[in-house]
Amino acid sequence: MIYLDYQATAPLAPEARAAMLPWLEGPSNPHAAHKPGRVAAAEIAIARDRVSALVPEGGQIYFTSGATEALNWAIASAAGVGTRIVTVASEHAAVLDTVARMSDRFEVVVLPIHPDGLVDLAAAKAAIQPGTGLVCGMLVNNEIGVIQPIAELAALASTVGARFLCDAVQGVGRIPIPEGCVYIALSAHKIHGPIGIGALWARSGAPLTAILHGGGQEGGVRSGTLSPALCAGFGAAAKLMVEQADADAAHVSALAAQLRVALGETWAVNGSVSARYLGNLNVRREGVDVARLMSDVREVAFSAGSACASGSGRPSHVLRALGLSDAQAKSSVRLGFGRYTTAAEIDQAAEWLNAAAANQGLFA
Repeated sequence: MIYLDYQATAPLAPEARAAMLPWLEGPSNPHAAHKPGRVAAAEIAIARDRVSALVPEGGQIYFTSGATEALNWAIASAAGVGTRIVTVASEHAAVLDTVARMSDRFEVVVLPIHPDGLVDLAAAKAAIQPGTGLVCGMLVNNEIGVIQPIAELAALASTVGARFLCDAVQGVGRIPIPEGCVYIALSAHKIHGPIGIGALWARSGAPLTAILHGGGQEGGVRSGTLSPALCAGFGAAAKLMVEQADADAAHVSALAAQLRVALGETWAVNGSVSARYLGNLNVRREGVDVARLMSDVREVAFSAGSACASGSGRPSHVLRALGLSDAQAKSSVRLGFGRYTTAAEIDQAAEWLNAAAANQGLFA
């Protein structure tokens, strides 16, 4: 199997797995006062420091069950400052669905994007006015890989006293996170860590409203027993992202160029070809039935869009926001690759995809 779905989840780094194993073999509640508990707590402190190295200084990392919880937590904490929430049409459902549920209490403004996937900054400037309490923006889009102008959006939020939430899940460790963010959501399994743990970074002084109540284990504002194994794996993965940043970037850049050539000109790129993270290539081919393509090319793991919405049967809201028709959206595939992808796999996957797409044309 050739795995090209890094945006759904990146393969677990061997180093992260090795860091987790010792904590799966014995009882170790990090919130207990005895020696095993203190040892586990020390491991979590190390992991927290390693994850903190991926984000700006001047804040605190709080471990969560994943990015969905982190995003929900930040939105619940920040929104009450004003009467308006501003976000972007291509955001993850964890943001869009959450703010939609708050529309009975807040004015929710969803900013349009241009055909290249970039937010309309003129519309953003018009919407982010006094009274705005929260602005949400995704650093790297999970479906099309476009890098949003987060620094500009955060600056607009700051000028009116709004707090800025950055969904950095797909970009952290790969794309610099601009200063000006008040909250940052992270996920371990998108950076070669384990599934089941994420983090919310909150700038010092930013409000945090507890949404999980109980023992208050995370700084008194987030309840629940932390898993030393998951934290250790997250920390090890974060450490690798820092240490291998240059090597990973060079490898991904080379693979991206190779894949574009191998696919050929019959595939059109969805979203900007320049303002993008190169490890995410979302492309479409006229007349291709992607559901059939996925069935015909079972040797390659790839996606027709967000894994979180893969069972809905609806066209991607991100591709529709680009202005694509339902037919174009349903003729699009997302190919994600990274640290553990080989050049040979890229060539083989492209060959199989092209052959299967061509066969569809023969039997149309």
